[in-house]
Formats: sequence, structure tokens, C-alpha cells
Amino acid sequence: MSALGAMGVAGATAGCATAAGRQSVAAPHQVHDGLMTFIGSYTSSQPAGRGVDIAMRDMNGLLAPSGTLDGVADASFFAWSPDHKFLYATNEQEQGTITAIDVSTHEPRVINTAPSGGNSPTHLSVHPSGEFLFTANYGDGTVTAHRRNPDGSIGENTALVKHPGTEPHAHQVVVDPSGKWVVAVDLGAESVFVYAFDAGKLTQHQQLTLPAGTGPRHLVFKGTTAYLLAELNSTITVLAWDPKTGNLTAGQVISSRAPEAGGENAPAEIAISRDGQFVYASNRGDDTIATFGVENGSLVFQAVTPTGGNWPRHFALDPEETSLFVANQRAGTVTRLARDTNTGALTPTPDSYACPSVAVITFHG
Repeated sequence: MSALGAMGVAGATAGCATAAGRQSVAAPHQVHDGLMTFIGSYTSSQPAGRGVDIAMRDMNGLLAPSGTLDGVADASFFAWSPDHKFLYATNEQEQGTITAIDVSTHEPRVINTAPSGGNSPTHLSVHPSGEFLFTANYGDGTVTAHRRNPDGSIGENTALVKHPGTEPHAHQVVVDPSGKWVVAVDLGAESVFVYAFDAGKLTQHQQLTLPAGTGPRHLVFKGTTAYLLAELNSTITVLAWDPKTGNLTAGQVISSRAPEAGGENAPAEIAISRDGQFVYASNRGDDTIATFGVENGSLVFQAVTPTGGNWPRHFALDPEETSLFVANQRAGTVTRLARDTNTGALTPTPDSYACPSVAVITFHG
């Protein structure tokens, strides 16, 4: 069923707060002008999410619901094809699956769903060539490669590797900027793995082991530098990256929290501005987004900004990078922080989109 045709009760009840605190509610089958936005949520959680919401973001940054895509359970992460015509989602369940979505029209549709090759997939990415899709399976610490078919559907599984250790938990898998290496972050193995990738096969090249208790979760590349966020000890490690040798080297370690912060905290997501000048990290527990300046590759703490919600699992900059949208999982909201493109500073806004057990957000632009 198409997104707009699957509006139903979920779409009719979701809301987006305006600056005056009102709820702007979309009528069923209404097509909105603006930027198509996809919001993933946990259908197996309580309260139950809707899987995949489609919303439209207007020029003022407001999200208005436009439909719910049927048939995508526990959508916890998204990845785009290079041409942005296809979107891929992890279905974070014990018998893991991944789903391909055709987004080439204004009526997104599910193409197919395939086994992820492991347990509880939490992350996926598409090779810059568009020919392969990689998935990190958190539950059993495996990473898989699937071929992408010409119609955007998920094809055959071409590789499956299992991380070493007593309790590996592969949390992320990405392709380095050169497109030659596949990098997987494993929270349980306390390691970042670098794989050579050739003809659909993954061959381990490096295991960079972090100190015990680090709990690495996600990293983001910018040229020959990567910034690694750790869930267990609330740190960011700056990694030097050599694409010729395929080796990572650990350098600066800085806290993801404000100096005065205390109590429970579990960072979740990290991102870098397009110009490479600012790094952002979410703190679950503190319920903040931390902002860092980049100076000669090192990070300098600038500020933390409250997200306006509880347990910020994921966030994303919009294509213009004038706003940062936060998926507050326990609050069941997507909130918007305004962003100054010159200073990188974030400012809370009253804008809030309701989505139970929200996990992830991405933009079509």
C-alpha cells in the first residue's frame, strides 16, 4: 500500500507543534509541499510505534504527517541508495530482516524484505557504487553484505563475518570515503574492524581494540579523520585514517558530556557538518546534543543543548543544515533544534512531532 493511501489512524493522530504550541494535523490523503521525511519507530515496543512514518517538512522546519508505510516492522535505522531513489531499513528483531523501499515517486512502496543474515540488525549502509548493501547485526555480532538488484530490491547475501569475542555486538557498518574499505563498530568486542571489500566478499584487515569499558557505538568519517562515539564511557575518540593502508590510529579522547554532567548516560549518535567544522553527539540520560568545534582535526567542546525530549537515540541535520532533528525514543517525539550555520550553535524550538517509540529520522533531499 502506498504511504499516502495508508494514512489511517496513525497519520491522523500524529502532530507537529507550531511555534504557538498548536498541533498541525494532516488530513488523510493530503499531499504536502516540502521535503519528504522518513521517521522509523519500534512496532514491538510499548507504546507501539508505527514502523515508518512519512512526513513533510515545510520551509519553516515544521513536520506534518503525510502517511504511514505498511509492512516495515521495528524500523530502527535507514540508509539511502546513492541516487536517493531507494531507502533501506533495518527491522530490528531477533530473526533480523532488512527492507527495501522505492522512494522514486511521492508514493513510497515496499519492494522486498530479506533476512539480514543475523540477529537484531541495528545499522546498514549502501556502497557508493550502489551495488552492495551492508548490515550490522547487533544481537550476534555479525556483518553481512547483500547485492542490490537493478530494481532496488535486496538480492543475494554475498558475505557474512562474525566478530570475535565472547559477546560481540556489531552496532554500525559504513564504507570509508575512498569506497575501498568497510568499517564495522562493535560495542561488545570493544573494537573497530576494517575489512577489505572485493567482489562481494569481506576480508578482515585490522581490528582496532579500544580500552575495556569504552563500548564503541558509531563513528563518522571526514576525509582522513574519523570520530568514534562510545556508549559505555561517554567519550569521543578521534581516529586518524589512512585509506591507502586501511588502518585506523586512535588519538584524542574527549567526553561527550558537559563538564558538570553526572549520572546515567549512554551516547547514541554522532554526525559532522558538511563543512567539517562541527561535530554533534547525542547523550541519552543527559538528553542533550553536544556541539564540538573541529580545530586541526581535534575536537573542542562548545556547548550542550537540551533536546526537549527523553533518550535521544538518533538525530539528523536537514539538507540545508539549518536545523537538527532529534528522535527522542522514550518521549516519543521528534524535536527540532535551530542551527546557526556559521557558529554551529544549536537553539531549542517548540517544534515537536509525535511518534511513539521513535528510533530514526532521515530526509529525502
